[in-house]
Amino acid sequence: MTDLSVRIGSLTLANPVMPASGTFAEGLERVMDFSRLGAFVTKTITRELRTGNPLPRVVERPGGLINAIGIPSKGVPYFVEHTLPHYAPYSVPLVVSISAPTAEGFASLAAELSAVPGIAVIEANISCPNIEEDGKAFAMRAGSTEAVVRALRAATKLPLWVKLTPNTGDLPEVAAAAELAGADALVVANTILAMAIDLNTFQPSLGNVMGGLSGPAIKPIVLRQVYQCARVVKLPIIGCGGIATADDAAEYMLAGATAVQVGTATFVQPAAMISVIDGLAKFCERRDIARVSDLVGAVRNEETDEADLEWVAPPQ
Repeated sequence: MTDLSVRIGSLTLANPVMPASGTFAEGLERVMDFSRLGAFVTKTITRELRTGNPLPRVVERPGGLINAIGIPSKGVPYFVEHTLPHYAPYSVPLVVSISAPTAEGFASLAAELSAVPGIAVIEANISCPNIEEDGKAFAMRAGSTEAVVRALRAATKLPLWVKLTPNTGDLPEVAAAAELAGADALVVANTILAMAIDLNTFQPSLGNVMGGLSGPAIKPIVLRQVYQCARVVKLPIIGCGGIATADDAAEYMLAGATAVQVGTATFVQPAAMISVIDGLAKFCERRDIARVSDLVGAVRNEETDEADLEWVAPPQ
């Protein structure tokens, strides 16, 4: 049998598959065995109460969804009292996604949650494209990324995963800044800033005008970004973007991801993560791969010696 375990910093996961933040809730327990997941990742929480963005918040497009949910949140006390106890019976590591409008806010929230038993990892969502004006986020620039991650690192001793945005011109530079500032792992990446227009009304399809595109349509873009980031940082990378099948997960791991997060696929097939886990085991067994971790960064990209190539005339 294939060893599906992977190691992310000091944390060992039973397998590399987990939900993406905002796509996982307690009700999914009705359709899957939670104990089989590599990790739990909560919906992003904030200190302040948030109602989220105006309706409509989701629009479907070929190959994916555009969402502008806006991180509605009932705050920390509600999370601790009502959400956290649901995950207590499981041995699966709990990753808590957090967001704040300032570096100081991120640090304060991380410090408070670090004192709460049962939380294994803080995932800092410094990348959400639909809660700031025109999609701006900390992770769009190396300087702001380094500042917020340094504040977070000083505030918590828990493993710190930093979720980056694909909406930047130089993601590897941002990734390097997060590593320098003390991140333990990177999540690459959040959704791609997008919009849609209703041709019946001539109005934006989303109440927030712009939102984040997710699903299969973004996979080739984020896969490339994972590959680029893996070449410049030594941190574990969790790939996130358009993963619906075991083959998708395997591609991300070959590109350099240690683990993967499944998001939009769960809306199509609620038990998609279990299918990905089972499929990865079969993928490795067919190829006599003893450990799924052997896939990490194993993409073949050898330079070819032109002298060894036989020239073939093009067809006439």
